[in-house]
Amino acid sequence: MNHQNTSTIWDVIVIGAGPAGLMAAGRAAERGKSVLLLEKNPYIGKKLLITGGGGCNVTNNKPEVQQLVNSYKGSPKALYSVFSQFDVTNTLEFFHNKGMPTKLEAEGRIFPESNKAQSVWNVLNEYITTNKVTLKTNAVVTGITLNEDKTFKIKLVNDAVVGKACIVATGGTSHPETGSTGDGFKWLKQLGHTINPNSFSLVPIALKETWVKDVSGIALEDAVIRVYLDGKRQAHKQGKILFTHFGLSGPAVLNLSSQIGELLQYGNVSLEIDLLPQYDNGMLKTELFNVLTTDINKKIKNTLNNLIASGLVLTVLKLANVDTDKANNSITKEERLRLAQILKAIPANVKHLLGADKAIVSSGGVDINEVDFKTMQSRLIPNLYIIGDLLDIDRPSGGYSLQLCWSMGMVSGGLFKSCKLRYF
Repeated sequence: MNHQNTSTIWDVIVIGAGPAGLMAAGRAAERGKSVLLLEKNPYIGKKLLITGGGGCNVTNNKPEVQQLVNSYKGSPKALYSVFSQFDVTNTLEFFHNKGMPTKLEAEGRIFPESNKAQSVWNVLNEYITTNKVTLKTNAVVTGITLNEDKTFKIKLVNDAVVGKACIVATGGTSHPETGSTGDGFKWLKQLGHTINPNSFSLVPIALKETWVKDVSGIALEDAVIRVYLDGKRQAHKQGKILFTHFGLSGPAVLNLSSQIGELLQYGNVSLEIDLLPQYDNGMLKTELFNVLTTDINKKIKNTLNNLIASGLVLTVLKLANVDTDKANNSITKEERLRLAQILKAIPANVKHLLGADKAIVSSGGVDINEVDFKTMQSRLIPNLYIIGDLLDIDRPSGGYSLQLCWSMGMVSGGLFKSCKLRYF
């Protein structure tokens, strides 16, 4: 027999205890609201704990709102409203004041000083606990309906709860093993919202070449990826890349994946990987000559690691068609030129993008024109709030997705507040 727990009417019910939902629940409770937080998993923040490989890229060092907005594809004007209320500076104040120091890394990425997502989880867990949020785990929501008195009835598998306001923070469809299975899209569509088609915007790339298996696990802190469609150059990105057993991952690759996915519809997509972007072609030829003539009797396979990661040496030599056991003094000029060419442009062919199970974030979702970003309230249904990965915003890799969660969580948790949320 189903037990309908509708006697208590909560001020706010938050569905989803991920980064956005935790922030929203904590903020609403901090303002004196009675808050019920529903989470389908046995514990909160399941996806948060695997963010950034467990390191958790909290935000990006973009303190100016204009600069922050410009980092998102198309620079959606709506983001000004939410970021002007709670920006990167506010985010850092929030975590620092709660005892979590941060550190700045390459490309403006900001991480916990501990380099552990657990540190972020601890802050958010303390935030909802201190402010007396009522947490219900293993709470599988099956639907949202509107009552005649404009309250929300949240249906659970064997229960139902009622709230004056509802904040939906169930996430998109990336990493479905963490519970992000797109349920929120179904409920919001039933309530009348437009759901734009979903695609996976930050995913690793599978290559046709088998040599990638030989270099799996090698990371390059600074490389350039150039993208071609049927031989015509389309895009490039510089930054960190990671070789995997199936192809490529890492921030530079992830941030090109959406574009590569589009290009695959029109023809063959190939890549060039520049291992040494700090050298132009002329400088590299000179540097390579100097490296080879410093110790002319050594084998080239024991010398090239002065220029590139040792794990890449044998693969690069094979790609350049240079005998790995050759001594430096017997390398011909033609072999040197081939080697220099490969170092600046390792060729590779894209097989496909990895699926949802490998996606970092998913694009698509609720049409942003149907949400008031001053409050994160639905323009269609009063007191319904939609935040986080549910919204159709293309988010680059580098802390930008979590910054949306922090800002939207704080603004929606403020409920009807459109003033600056500096309260520390």
